Amino acid sequence: MQDKKLYKIGIDVGSTTLKIIVLDKENKAVFRSYKRHKADISGVFAFELDEINRLLPDSQFTLMITGSAGMGIAERLRIPFTQEVVASIEVIKNIYPAAHTLVDLGGEDAKIVFFEDEKQPDIRMNGSCAGGTGAFIDQMADLMHITISDLNEQALKYVKIYPVASRCGVFAKTDVQNLISRNIPLPDIAMSILQTVALQAVTTLMRGHQAKPQVLCIGGPLTFIPALRKAFGYVLQIPENELILPENSEYFPAWGCALLADKAIY
Repeated sequence: MQDKKLYKIGIDVGSTTLKIIVLDKENKAVFRSYKRHKADISGVFAFELDEINRLLPDSQFTLMITGSAGMGIAERLRIPFTQEVVASIEVIKNIYPAAHTLVDLGGEDAKIVFFEDEKQPDIRMNGSCAGGTGAFIDQMADLMHITISDLNEQALKYVKIYPVASRCGVFAKTDVQNLISRNIPLPDIAMSILQTVALQAVTTLMRGHQAKPQVLCIGGPLTFIPALRKAFGYVLQIPENELILPENSEYFPAWGCALLADKAIY
């Protein structure tokens, strides 16, 4: 009887999206999925596992899960769980050892990790204010009646940055509404929004620390909104060519889970 092929599944269930990556025995990705779950986490999770079983029949799997909504699933299904920054650090250790700074923007939190030789990673996390997260960008795009893609395209055409409160998402929203009422050009409003997201994340998390290249940008907002990376580069005072969007940037915690997934058979 032929042995079943073994694959490793990493799952990241965040506040707005579910990410899955499957690695073969050489740690090459053979399946990726990035979907907004719209609060139907169980339904999307089950659908994706069924899809993996359909695409990789007669196989054996190991799993690990992470993410703000992943712990509940891990407890119910007895799947090994790890914290998402720990998972991302595993990718840095194995794939990007030259990185010195990791910037991760999620739907409802932001993280910056500093790496120094022969020292433990310095992890900074913030989930207390929507102003520096992807959720705020979604809210502002809705307020302006445009898509995230449109907001990005408009922001890349900006001429002037206008001040927007960066300490609180509520105050920032008020400032954006004021800019709209003043008929400020849409590109300038769009870039001002992204600038305040970067400013909120950086001022909250850096606390006197200097970002040192290589700087890796991960997470959905930084992956799919190039203008946001531009804003982070300006706030961090890092040249754009030293802000790196790595392979599988939107899957980093899931990727790390897959690399770590050796504790359970599904």
